[in-house]
Amino acid sequence: MSIKLIVLDVDGTMTDSRITYSEAGDEIKSFNVKDGLAIASWRRLGRQVAIITGRSSQIVARRAKELHIEHFYQGVDNKKEVLDRLLKKLDIEMKHVAAIGDDLNDLPMLRAAAISFVPRDASPYVDKIADVVLNKKGGEGAVREMIEYLIKKEGLEAKYLELWD
Repeated sequence: MSIKLIVLDVDGTMTDSRITYSEAGDEIKSFNVKDGLAIASWRRLGRQVAIITGRSSQIVARRAKELHIEHFYQGVDNKKEVLDRLLKKLDIEMKHVAAIGDDLNDLPMLRAAAISFVPRDASPYVDKIADVVLNKKGGEGAVREMIEYLIKKEGLEAKYLELWD
């Protein structure tokens, strides 16, 4: 199996699930920099990344732009439908997809992916169907753990490390 595309949920995977609002009504989210470096490395290895998230947020759009994630979908009710359309557009089969999510709205996408991941603090209903329950919680390096798991599984460790030599 060769994973060509990783699909990321945001709230609860790239973040710790918290949404903070300022007095002025601004939304605040925190992202893990270590996840970002792993995402950038995955892309530098010639692999693709997509974000498919149920909420809409300018903060997430900004993070996707910073990480050069060109396949970015927010405000999505049915993540699997969006993933199916993306795979058709990219001419990639589901057997080349890894996905991470943490809650009920991720279930269809996680079931469809060739390999599915959930953070340690995912919904118990979701972790029952996941192929891999990660040691890290959402927002605390779960995405990096997923990517490094895939890099090891695919024998890409030497290339991964060479990126930073």
